[in-house]
Amino acid sequence: MNFGPTELILILVIIVIFFGVGRLPEVFGAVGKGLREFRKQAGEEANEAKKDDSTTNSSEGTAA
Repeated sequence: MNFGPTELILILVIIVIFFGVGRLPEVFGAVGKGLREFRKQAGEEANEAKKDDSTTNSSEGTAA
């Protein structure tokens, strides 16, 4: 999904119209916080999956 400069400007204009200039810092702050939380959770899920894989592999090796 590639956005060119025209699309980005159009999206920004729509956001400004919808939320107003005064609320932009609040809105973008909330978006940033949401993205940080999403990345944090995605990283934790990846770490748990790696742990499960290593536990499964090591138990399979000892059972054989």
